[in-house]
Amino acid sequence: MPRYFEGSLAPPKGRFAVCVSRFNAFVTEELLRGALDALLRHGVADEDIDVFRVPGAFELAGLARRVAEQGGYVGVICLGAVIRGGTPHFEYISSEVARGIGTLALSSQCAISFGVLTCDTVEQAIERSGAKAGNKGWEAAVACIEMVNLNSKVSHGLLKGRLTAVEGKKK
Repeated sequence: MPRYFEGSLAPPKGRFAVCVSRFNAFVTEELLRGALDALLRHGVADEDIDVFRVPGAFELAGLARRVAEQGGYVGVICLGAVIRGGTPHFEYISSEVARGIGTLALSSQCAISFGVLTCDTVEQAIERSGAKAGNKGWEAAVACIEMVNLNSKVSHGLLKGRLTAVEGKKK
């Protein structure tokens, strides 16, 4: 019988960094509010959260890498909004942002979450930052908490042969 492992939403130990783009601030500020609310509601102390602001979404991956490499953080949450315009700029930026943050997630020792909206319209971005479609900043923070807890289980148990599976869970 296979064993199943997953993170939890228990209050994690450690500090979180939230890297947020200032471009499209009418959207990203709502994403930030959602992420901070999720962290606080899940037991992360206010003093264990640092917010880093970058000019635009393109700069998120570079800063997030530097923050993660400095150590001291168990999770880094990346928030931004890229909204399609009339030029190919959207494709270039959204692709590179996703690639950069994804590459960082593969190589980082801490949890990295992706909360960057890539929307066709302003309306879609507003819907995903707290209106009809929920708040993707909240979702990115919750995903980061879960991954911090799962990473902790793997780091402290699996390699030593002591990790216990989630009882009764079958996928």
